[in-house]
Amino acid sequence: MSTTAPAHAAQSATGSTAARSYAAKSATSPLAPHTIQRRTPTASDVAIEILFCGVCHSDLHQVRNEWQSVMPTVYPVVPGHEILGRVTSTGSAASKFKKGDIVAVGCMVDSDRVCPQCKRGLEQYCEKIPVLTYNGPDKHLGGVTYGGYSESIVVDEAFVLKVPSSLDHAAAAPLLCAGITTFSPLHHWRVGPGQKVGIVGLGGLGHMGVKFAHALGAHTVLFTTSANKVEDGKRLGADEVVISKDAAQMQKHAGSFNFILDCVSADHDINAYLNLLGVNGNMVLVGAPEKPFPVSAFSLLFGRRSLSGSIIGGIKETQEMLDFCGKHNIVCDIETIAIQQVNEAYDRLLTSDVKYRFVIDMASLKK
Repeated sequence: MSTTAPAHAAQSATGSTAARSYAAKSATSPLAPHTIQRRTPTASDVAIEILFCGVCHSDLHQVRNEWQSVMPTVYPVVPGHEILGRVTSTGSAASKFKKGDIVAVGCMVDSDRVCPQCKRGLEQYCEKIPVLTYNGPDKHLGGVTYGGYSESIVVDEAFVLKVPSSLDHAAAAPLLCAGITTFSPLHHWRVGPGQKVGIVGLGGLGHMGVKFAHALGAHTVLFTTSANKVEDGKRLGADEVVISKDAAQMQKHAGSFNFILDCVSADHDINAYLNLLGVNGNMVLVGAPEKPFPVSAFSLLFGRRSLSGSIIGGIKETQEMLDFCGKHNIVCDIETIAIQQVNEAYDRLLTSDVKYRFVIDMASLKK
């Protein structure tokens, strides 16, 4: 991914203030206390005190520069794009929010805003590449943007979201990535009552996929390799749980699904799931395995099946997702940690030792 600033970005900030954060200074360095600069709010900006920040698996990839071929990490890097906080001030022309509002910031903080995709509300597919919340080009201060593992952030109001008052603040934070990543394809492909929907994998993404598919009224089937996740899958809303290593259980569902959401980032056989789709069925990838998949043409040809991909969602759709969560009381299952535990959390992420998302209580940064 390019780190070139968007074409419309020409302005510069008049000043900045210091903010505490946690940063990694190299691919092999642990995250540690670090001071960064946050810009003085411009006319359209919202200044936010960060209360909670989710820990996404992509944070670990970025910190360790594991995506260097497409998204090289610039150090020091301050991760975090599942941000929930409180408005502390707004710019003179900002009108969407007021001081004290509980708001959220997701994976993007800007885009070119003029390309066809942005005009359609699909900023995540901006033709000039959206400005990422961290490790993206900072048009105001130069260098790169810094994320939510910090005490504060300043963001243009167009990329700030309102959080329903009914939602638990800590558990709502991961909705800004894990939530919208799974909601967007379910929403786009109009999943709803009368459909049979499969969710592959029960992790940070998969557990949200189960919750959303169930709330949308679909008959929801969870696929997992772990027998010990059966009861948890049902607790989260799955109508059925299939152990994917059991060929007989898989065969029972052959050709019966309208839609399958694949949330697994490890290497696995997607043909086994494509063959479960009915005629005109679609399977969408939201996990990102390192190696390319071998896809059998016959798995697609017979049944006019489709294989698609999806990343996060635009700002309008993300707000719709948050409002949907407020209506249905949907949040992530989380484990709250102090910022001082973040390196341990990264180690645990590698062994999937979390149910199902870590969230940092940023008050710990002041200790």
